[in-house]
Amino acid sequence: MMHLHVRDKRGLHSLDPDTYRKTLKEVYSSVEETMLIQVSSEAAGVYRPRQQMAAMLALETGCISVGLREIIKDRAAVDAGAKFLAELKLRGTLAQYILYSPDDIVWYQQLCQDGVIPSNRNLVLLVIGRYGQQRCAADLLQSYLAVLRPSDPWMVCAFGNQESEVMRQAIKLGGHCRVGFENNLCLADGSLAPNNAVLVNDIAGIANDQGRRLAGVLQAVELFAAG
Repeated sequence: MMHLHVRDKRGLHSLDPDTYRKTLKEVYSSVEETMLIQVSSEAAGVYRPRQQMAAMLALETGCISVGLREIIKDRAAVDAGAKFLAELKLRGTLAQYILYSPDDIVWYQQLCQDGVIPSNRNLVLLVIGRYGQQRCAADLLQSYLAVLRPSDPWMVCAFGNQESEVMRQAIKLGGHCRVGFENNLCLADGSLAPNNAVLVNDIAGIANDQGRRLAGVLQAVELFAAG
């Protein structure tokens, strides 16, 4: 599975549907159907919620990530967010919900209970740390899992060079991993990773050592299956 961002001609964050379409075409020409490609709907301080939702609906792609608090910040945003998420489900778009804190998890679960999030079982991404932080506290993962209902499959990403330790915990606890340069540029010893693939291979090695099989594209899609 690949989590994908695109940039404009100035190198800045973009949600432009045409740029995404061109990029997806290039990526799929290399990986064909062997990989699930997930596009980001992240605001990154550039887009407002209505722009994010409009861009994703115009793109009509098969898999996206949704920063839940960006789309549905509070009760005032519920109606617009619910309409957007219902449309994604109608189109068969796979949506992963990004949660930045235990409070976000509680909000996510309330929205599921209220039917605002239209599926009862969703793949969520638990984010440990923040942009601009060089390190994150590896023990934070337990505080997230303490409030997450057991029916939701979960994935974790972590900022800084404690990424591998967080991933080791996640793998041991039955979670899934998102690793790479969006969140961390360094190896576990603090040195700069030569490329993204090295970080991915290191975590794959940890999974193999713990007896966790690496998923293929079909298993990745199944993680999104609504209950």
